[in-house]
Amino acid sequence: MINMSGKQHFKEIVQRKASHCGFWHGCPNPASIEKLYAHYKVKDDFELGLKLGADCRWVMPDAFNAWTNPEYPMFDVLNGQKRTSLSEAGVFAETEDLAEVEKFHWPEMKYMDFSETLKEIDRTVAAGQAVLSGMWSCFYHNACDFFGMENYFMKMHTDPEIVDAVTRHIVDFYLEANEKLFNLAGDKIDAFFFGNDFGSQLDLLISPEHFDRFVMPYFREFTDQAHRHNYNVVLHSCGSIDRVIPRLIDAGVEVLHPIQAMAKNMDAESLAKKYNGKIVFLGGVDTQRLLPFGNADEVRKDVHRLKDLFGPNFLVSPSHESILPNVSPENITAMAETAAE
Repeated sequence: MINMSGKQHFKEIVQRKASHCGFWHGCPNPASIEKLYAHYKVKDDFELGLKLGADCRWVMPDAFNAWTNPEYPMFDVLNGQKRTSLSEAGVFAETEDLAEVEKFHWPEMKYMDFSETLKEIDRTVAAGQAVLSGMWSCFYHNACDFFGMENYFMKMHTDPEIVDAVTRHIVDFYLEANEKLFNLAGDKIDAFFFGNDFGSQLDLLISPEHFDRFVMPYFREFTDQAHRHNYNVVLHSCGSIDRVIPRLIDAGVEVLHPIQAMAKNMDAESLAKKYNGKIVFLGGVDTQRLLPFGNADEVRKDVHRLKDLFGPNFLVSPSHESILPNVSPENITAMAETAAE
């Protein structure tokens, strides 16, 4: 095996100068942790990534107690109630008055504490892995929750100024929080990793026209912020998003995750043909059928297929980062070992 740090390898892949592909194991679902940690004899996901040969590590502040207000969640979309469905009406479902948006108890920076995040970043740097970090900044999801999915999409037509006002508050908080973390971490972070699921299994959740109106202006603020700090940008978006990949590239996304293999027009053959050399892909190993129901030989075969299609400037990873309990350790090992060949 070629001897280089995961950090160096990640950078070469993003710069499209790699001689071989990289690997990230994803993020085991909480229900998977006990079985996986026992199988691999590790204590946490950091150790699991090292054991499997991951080039990078996701250090998400939300996972390390960055939000410290015990009274409210960061975005209290249901006034303290527990969400039961994506269509459930949020606090702004019926709002028509901008004053209601302004008087809401929006999150404050005084409740953000990055001390644990910074410790985990240092731990990752010491291990030689690339650090993917930053607030998850899922403004599209948050706005959806504040209205309820159906109400959110309808209000883009009926009350666009309310949608803008809610989105502005969400985005401003994430930008401010990112700025604080980025200034504290400096060049220890290699890439800003954030997520917004823009697609369903079949297509975008909203039209490209509404995507340009209600998503892209805010989206660019995040990619511009990351680039000002000399970070690469890794975007997570599940679903069929082929129709807006050119927009994402134009906005400065260098790496796209997770390539939902079974979603329409997201097959590796099509993506490689259209976008190889324009963006780096991270993911692609099917988590809907292959990893949970296939065997190790089938996983190895598919990883070889992906490597042949995308070439060396590619990061092998599951097509959704959350490894569910029905994925066997044997299939995870097969994916990792074949990526490293």
